[in-house]
Amino acid sequence: MSAVIDRLVHAVNGHDLEGLVSCFADDYVNETPVHPLRGFTGNDQVRTNWTQIFAGVPDIEAAVLRRAEGDGRVWTEWEMSGTRSEDGGRFLMRGVVIFGISGDVISSARFYLEPAEGASGDVDAHTRRVVSGKESS
Repeated sequence: MSAVIDRLVHAVNGHDLEGLVSCFADDYVNETPVHPLRGFTGNDQVRTNWTQIFAGVPDIEAAVLRRAEGDGRVWTEWEMSGTRSEDGGRFLMRGVVIFGISGDVISSARFYLEPAEGASGDVDAHTRRVVSGKESS
């Protein structure tokens, strides 16, 4: 099952849109539990998303830092970095993606990858915002 994840990382780092899209089933289902409205079905949206990402972060690089597999799933921890073309700022995303694998393609994902940031304060400040209902989304 990890072979498709290796192909995906290779396609991202090679900026190979066709190779990347071919890693996903036509009826791929993406769930984003923290942001439910961002979920989608189909690899056409994968193509749309990655067309934008490759244009917006032309030097993007991805790494899977950790992975575990079993029961038709591959749990992965990602780091993606690069430079945004619009403003030259740093692009950095980190998080977990839990992939469902069918044969040699990705059939589903539960997506927990988010932009990394360093300005939200320490854990105490964050906890106060969350419990007060003033957490930004």
